[in-house]
Amino acid sequence: MTVGQELLDVPLPDMVAKLAIGIADAQAALDKNSVATMNTLADDEKKISVVPSLTRTIKEDGRVEYSAAKPVEMTPIQVGLEPTFYQFSEATIDVTMDIKTTTSTETDVSVSAEAKAGWGLWSASVSTDVSHNRKFGKEVEGTSHLTTRLVPVPPPENLMPAVMTVDERQPTD
Repeated sequence: MTVGQELLDVPLPDMVAKLAIGIADAQAALDKNSVATMNTLADDEKKISVVPSLTRTIKEDGRVEYSAAKPVEMTPIQVGLEPTFYQFSEATIDVTMDIKTTTSTETDVSVSAEAKAGWGLWSASVSTDVSHNRKFGKEVEGTSHLTTRLVPVPPPENLMPAVMTVDERQPTD
């Protein structure tokens, strides 16, 4: 298999598809959590006592007196707490692959000779050992890195109640 084929075999479309599906699943979970938080903040049983106003009066002698308006019961969402919604704004996949292919050939030749001579007799032997060894090696190293960026976004416009203020106080002169 060639190095080019190794690179082509990287399942990049599968990685991108899995990233997209993972982000979609995570986004759905984030949205579900934000809606649950909103329902908790709007729960009438979780009302808190809020002092809507304080009046600071500076007396002629320089003393300062404070008086509080009667406390009212409000849900956290009426107080102004809002759930936070998040959105994935970008995702990046980095893949690095190092492929190293090696081939080596080893040949060993050994020759030994032996000669014997005596009176009227002579003999010789030659032996040869040949060994041939071929080695293939492949090293593949890879790393991948996934980065996502999550940013807060305002709640959907129709999800939060419109707040209208009506001031029925009489102007003071």
